[in-house]
Amino acid sequence: MASWPTGRLLSAAARLVEQRWTARLETLGLSHAGLIALHTLRGGPLSQRALARRCQVTDQTMSRTLDRLSRSGYVTRVPDPLDGRRSLTRLTPAGEEVLATSEQIAREDSSVIGALGDDAAFRRQLIELIGHLTGP
Repeated sequence: MASWPTGRLLSAAARLVEQRWTARLETLGLSHAGLIALHTLRGGPLSQRALARRCQVTDQTMSRTLDRLSRSGYVTRVPDPLDGRRSLTRLTPAGEEVLATSEQIAREDSSVIGALGDDAAFRRQLIELIGHLTGP
């Protein structure tokens, strides 16, 4: 691996972290998509379409994600008081709890990210790299 280009190293590390994170999320009954949706809903109830846009997925993908989250009791759908033809999705107390648990795991569980040393510095570098690659 010492001869691999940096991009390949980042890709391999990302896959390994994602595999470990997926395994941990599964113990909570969550997927990556579900976690992103819950995190986004923390800001307040949203329509499925608005949630899909904010999570950068299709309406169909969001529909399946919300169905799973609803079956797990993490979200509920309620009629939109401004437009009776649509519903709003909101976090339930169980959804708030599982989101808090997932955040605690991300902060404290070394099996997810491993021993990085200065995690804050590593995060700043990743944010800088992502910003550079996506532009202003």
